[in-house]
Amino acid sequence: MAGVMLAWGKKLTGEERRLVRVMCAWLGVEPDFMMAAMAFETGETFSPSVRNPVSSATGLIQFMAATAKALGTSVEALAGMTFAEQLVWVEKYFTPWKGRLVSLEDVYMAILWPAAVGKPLDYVLFAKADSKRRRAYLANAGLDVNYDGKITKAEAAGELPHVLLVGDSVTLHARPYVAGKLAGVAVVWGLPENGQYSGMYRDWE
Repeated sequence: MAGVMLAWGKKLTGEERRLVRVMCAWLGVEPDFMMAAMAFETGETFSPSVRNPVSSATGLIQFMAATAKALGTSVEALAGMTFAEQLVWVEKYFTPWKGRLVSLEDVYMAILWPAAVGKPLDYVLFAKADSKRRRAYLANAGLDVNYDGKITKAEAAGELPHVLLVGDSVTLHARPYVAGKLAGVAVVWGLPENGQYSGMYRDWE
């Protein structure tokens, strides 16, 4: 049973789970946080070839074409890899934040908007009035939960605690999550008023 005690662990083989744990131990990241982020990015498939239909985003953490090139590979090459092979590139991508990703939100921010890593939850990622980030705001306007023309770190990562919770229940290893930490208290997670989240599209690269 210990081999599957990992959020979303039943989606992976025993060897894949081991590799995730080894990578996360080296990066200083809670493995469940990494699994939740990959579940969210891949639509819970954990497929290394999954592709965003409106951008170049590909794979376990939705590598953009420019990001893949900067790392020394390509989205085409990444799409042809196995989970284990692509995990090497996931580790390479996260290496600059080694030891700094202490919350679920920060793990996700390293993927979505690295400038927000370590920032408070009210940090504004995108604002409609900001000419430099207006396109990013419009692409993700569905995340503006309170419709104030700004998307904060908390709003952008708002669905991740739920993804983590669902992943924990899948492995029969539920560990409630509160404000960036795993905790032994009731889950604090809220939906937008309309009860729905919109998909996130990072196509402004």
